[in-house]
Amino acid sequence: MLNRRWWDVAAIAVASILVLFTLFDPPPYGPDDWGVWATTGAFLVFYFAYARARLGADRLAPHLVISIAFAVLVGVGASFEPSFAIIQVFVYPFIWTTAPSIRSALVSNALIGSALAVGYIVHFGPSGIVAGVASAALSVGFSIALGLWITNIAVYGQERGRLLEELQATQGQLAAMHRDAGVVEERARLAREIHDTIAQSLTGLVMVAQRTGTRLGGVDGEAAASARADVELMEQMAREALTEARGLVASLAPVESGAGLGDALARLAANFERETDVVVTVSASATGLSREHEVVLLRSAQEGLANVRKHADARHAAVTVESVGGEVVLTVSDDGVGPGAAMPGASGFGLAGIRDRTALVGGSFAIEPGAGGGTVLRVGIPRADAALPPTAGRVAPDAGGRVSRPTSEETS
Repeated sequence: MLNRRWWDVAAIAVASILVLFTLFDPPPYGPDDWGVWATTGAFLVFYFAYARARLGADRLAPHLVISIAFAVLVGVGASFEPSFAIIQVFVYPFIWTTAPSIRSALVSNALIGSALAVGYIVHFGPSGIVAGVASAALSVGFSIALGLWITNIAVYGQERGRLLEELQATQGQLAAMHRDAGVVEERARLAREIHDTIAQSLTGLVMVAQRTGTRLGGVDGEAAASARADVELMEQMAREALTEARGLVASLAPVESGAGLGDALARLAANFERETDVVVTVSASATGLSREHEVVLLRSAQEGLANVRKHADARHAAVTVESVGGEVVLTVSDDGVGPGAAMPGASGFGLAGIRDRTALVGGSFAIEPGAGGGTVLRVGIPRADAALPPTAGRVAPDAGGRVSRPTSEETS
């Protein structure tokens, strides 16, 4: 309905028909013919100069201007030649298309119908009252019936479009949930495999090493002493490998976020304390995050605590989530040895996963020494109710370990 080319063709076609009707009569042409031609020209000028550009505007002021102008043109044209009423096949649909509401369309229809009746009366005199009123009533009634029918169809189509968009959005959410469920299931499977195979084998190796050391305890001699040292070294290496395996199992174990980010972080902290004896405090009061962003923060907290386990040698750690401006900031801090000169993503800190996750959602992260010692890891994610930044691409840390969002030149 808003394709201007079709309206252009319709306007020119109607104007051509009006001119052809007057040319059917042989010359000489009188004032009425010249009046029809002048009115038709005025109609084309008004349409191309003003009305055409207001298609789809749906504003009351332009609609009133168009309605009044068309009413004047219809009344003047019909006063010269009653057959000028054929212009209604263009005027009424155009009025319905530009009307901001049904009420304004009905008023405009009545205005144009009244103008048509006046035109008949001017042309025929008092004898044209009946014909004018009947013609106007018939055209207005038909226009209203057809306009309301088409309007209902348009409303129905818009509703179907809205429902389709909601359906597509729901399908996208379901696909994301299925994908997340698949990732969680795979992580759980891998954790079980490591626990049931590598961890069990290492546990058995520790036990065998202990038993062998006990048996060698009663044997004297240099060879026996050397063997005992080797067995002790084997036991120590097996214990360290077992600790690493248990840490890997803990980091891979799925932590469901369905009950909320705060509950998920609390369960993560409880599991971490049980595995490492490191006391972890959790404070998560921020809101305004989508489920996808909650998962990003949850996985970032897991990775941060995994680094505390591997490198910090800490006794206490803290995980906080708070709103700061338009972001929700996750902070993982500890009282350990600190990051030293390590950079995000460098060997031993394994923060590449956090960097990639935050970059995909337009976030940022930084890692730096704590004010009182230890390490502080910060991850910022835009709030769901805040304006998102430009699409983020790959990012690189600066000298302090901070990651900034790329500029348009960097992403091009």
